[in-house]
Amino acid sequence: MKKQSTQRKHNFPDADLHKLCMDSIRSAHRDLVLFEQYGYGLERLKQFNALCDRFKNLPDDDELLGDQMILTEKKYKAAGNLKAAIKSLMTRVAIKFNMKTGRYRKFGASKLGDMTDAQLLFCARRVLRVARQQIDFLADVGVNEQILGRISTAAQAFENAVNLQQDKVADRDIGVERRIEQGNEIYDELVVLCNVGKDIWINKDAAKYESYCLYESNNEQKKARKAALAEAG
Repeated sequence: MKKQSTQRKHNFPDADLHKLCMDSIRSAHRDLVLFEQYGYGLERLKQFNALCDRFKNLPDDDELLGDQMILTEKKYKAAGNLKAAIKSLMTRVAIKFNMKTGRYRKFGASKLGDMTDAQLLFCARRVLRVARQQIDFLADVGVNEQILGRISTAAQAFENAVNLQQDKVADRDIGVERRIEQGNEIYDELVVLCNVGKDIWINKDAAKYESYCLYESNNEQKKARKAALAEAG
């Protein structure tokens, strides 16, 4: 069964989430004596701060996407090298066999530009196999193991490039999910901290109450904050 993707619990950027957390932690340090009356003490604040530091140091999606793009470019270059090696062979094959003959069509290399990565690798293996079966007939047009070795080497390099690029795609997916999970974890703790802070200062100090409000939280939270401020006024 396919794992469902993790959903964000907040609707603001990671950088803003981290700033909100740090601002709220500073406010809680200021009000620590009052927080301790709720069982929310210094040790829990330290643990929350550590979670925020760990979240801050995670690579963001721009970093992960950049790594993926670098390997994608390398894959394209490797694909170009492989296609060039196959085309060089097929130029020689075309000299020997008419392009409309079965001997030429057997190589299956007429649509290199339209092939997927998997199709290109499959084509390279087929071209090598078919060429070796007919190498005696193709010797007079310069087909030899050196020509085939170029294709074989290029195919291996391309396959490696494809695998590395796919690994980076997976790394990016994992990285995105990890940031969402850790972001949700610190958001949950932020909500707890802010609820304590608001309860402490409601109807007592509007400015301090406001310092615990999440302005970009969901609509229901906004309504609750406005209602609380109206009662405080």
